[in-house]
Order: sequence, then structure tokens, then C-alpha cells
Amino acid sequence: MKIVMVINKELPLGLVANTAAVLGISLSKMFQQDIVGCDIQDVNGNVHRGITAQTIPVLNGSRQQIKDIRDLMFGSAYSEITVIDFSEVAQKCLEYEDYSRTLSSLPSSDIYYLGICLYGPKKIVNKLTGNLGLLR
Repeated sequence: MKIVMVINKELPLGLVANTAAVLGISLSKMFQQDIVGCDIQDVNGNVHRGITAQTIPVLNGSRQQIKDIRDLMFGSAYSEITVIDFSEVAQKCLEYEDYSRTLSSLPSSDIYYLGICLYGPKKIVNKLTGNLGLLR
């Protein structure tokens, strides 16, 4: 299995960091047992909480590339892929209830994404994101 984040390369640094954090938190909620390693105790007895046990490349994409990949995920052809999205709607809403209400009132065509996270078979994830470079 492979994890990849694709984040809009035109975002300011603070929004890039926020987008990655939101996607990572959501991913770990869904797959904690699969992706988060165990706690580790150092020689002094101090505990260091488990972090991701998998590499997570953060790739860059344009607003449209991210939307195109996300829209593909709505079809059955990619049912093996779990996708987590962080939309412009989510970023602008201060309360989850507002986000839920606003998002549920929009057609998919009107939703744009700051970033997405894909988790699934390596071959399929690579097919979807292989043409995207690392976010720098």
C-alpha cells in the first residue's frame, strides 16, 4: 500500500502546512493501526510517541490536476483507493457544522481542493500521481 499527498503548488506556505496537517490527521484516524508505528522509549526512559511508519511523499499539483484526480475517485474504477480531500470550502469554514452544511449543498463540480491524500495499492497510486513532482 502507498500513501501520497498532492497539494496545490500555488498555496502560501502556511496553507500548505495546514493542508498537510489536516490530511495527515484524517488519514491516521482511518488507518492508525496500519500507518502509525509504536511508541519508542529512549535510553533515558523518555517516551517518544509513534509516528508514521510509512513514507508519505508530498507532491505538487495545480488546482485543476488535484480536482481531476479527486473527481476520478468518485467512480467505481478506483474503489481500492481511499481518498481524503481538503477543500477550499473546508478551509474557509471555522466550524465543522458550517463546513458540513456548506459542502452538502454544493455539486461536485463546484468543489475545489487545496489538497488530497491517496491511500491504496502502489501501482494504482503511482498511475494517478506518477507525473507529479515533489512539492518544494
